Amino acid sequence: MSIAWYLAVSAIVFTLGAVGVMTRRNPLVLLLCLELMLNGANLALIAFSRMWGNGDGQILALIVMTVAACEVCIGLGMIVAIYRRQLPIDVDELRELQG
Repeated sequence: MSIAWYLAVSAIVFTLGAVGVMTRRNPLVLLLCLELMLNGANLALIAFSRMWGNGDGQILALIVMTVAACEVCIGLGMIVAIYRRQLPIDVDELRELQG
């Protein structure tokens, strides 16, 4: 398969995630859309790594997946804390986090 197919799928996944981030206000959906964006970037990294024949892109993709897992862990913890305090779940209404 040509690298163009991988890059096309990567661009579609990244665009879907970006549209979701810009249009949605639910923090859980925002996290899922950010994950879509990171997965689109990972697919492009792996496609370029395969094209050039080295493993650098795959190693960078593993690092990005590690950062994404940490981001989801912290984000879900914040969403649970917001839900327990019965604050509004809408992103626009959450101006600042109070300790």
